Amino acid sequence: MSLSSQNMAEALHPASQGKVRDIYDLGDQLMLVATDRISAFDYILPDEIPYKGQVLTQLSKFWFEMLDGVVANHMVSTDVADLPEQFAPWADWLAGRFMIVRKMEMFPVECIMRGYLAGSGLAEYRAQGTVCGIHLPEGLENSSKLPQPIFTPSTKAEVGGHDENISFDRCAQLIGVEDAQELNRLSTHVYNAAADYAAARGIIIADTKFEFGRGADGRIALGDEVLTPDSSRFWPADTYAPGADQPSFDKQYVRDWLAANWDRTGEPPHLPAEVIERTSQKYLQAYELITGKPL
Repeated sequence: MSLSSQNMAEALHPASQGKVRDIYDLGDQLMLVATDRISAFDYILPDEIPYKGQVLTQLSKFWFEMLDGVVANHMVSTDVADLPEQFAPWADWLAGRFMIVRKMEMFPVECIMRGYLAGSGLAEYRAQGTVCGIHLPEGLENSSKLPQPIFTPSTKAEVGGHDENISFDRCAQLIGVEDAQELNRLSTHVYNAAADYAAARGIIIADTKFEFGRGADGRIALGDEVLTPDSSRFWPADTYAPGADQPSFDKQYVRDWLAANWDRTGEPPHLPAEVIERTSQKYLQAYELITGKPL
């Protein structure tokens, strides 16, 4: 943990700390602070990735603003001028990496949209011909584009736990049929809008995770982060070729190094400087390609 995030957390006591974010309670609002922490295989790694927190926050801000006419969201401000007084000593470090948001009652499911066959979906398809219980056509291969994007919810695990893929029926049992149908509709709508935009920028959004909540006004709105390298698989369109893993603008470089150098027992090892630098570059590249400007 960086000195700034650690010192601030010790002084101001966040209401909760996730793998990447520290959350501060501001009364009827929250402040989400994206640190440079990185997690892989459900472990928080001992090294940080420079600029990662800014990329996550600024990319989320970009998408919230771009999708504002598509779906409501929880963002209030990312302006340093709106920082509460107690955060003033850390204003320079916080710049670009915090978001003040409206409080919402978050749904206890993650809304995963898959447009391509990858990750856990690929493993299930190879074993059963399904993804989260949804039957797919025969003959698909690694990274194949799906006939249409599919909504595949999962449970939310505590830090250190594992999310569990669930069926739509199980999702409906957890949150009610009407809300499950609405999350399906909203997730599909947002994914299609974002995928169309990204495609024009040369990026394939293979899959992504949305989180929704219900605000004080009763409306369902998009929360947490949205369409970042931490919550999505971004593939370069110009090199896309189904049948193999695709290069991606995310932490896959870290996962690959860990898979080759760690047996996932005990604490995770420190990352080599080259892996840290290459991963940082991937995050920055994702931001620049999607927004059209440098961070």
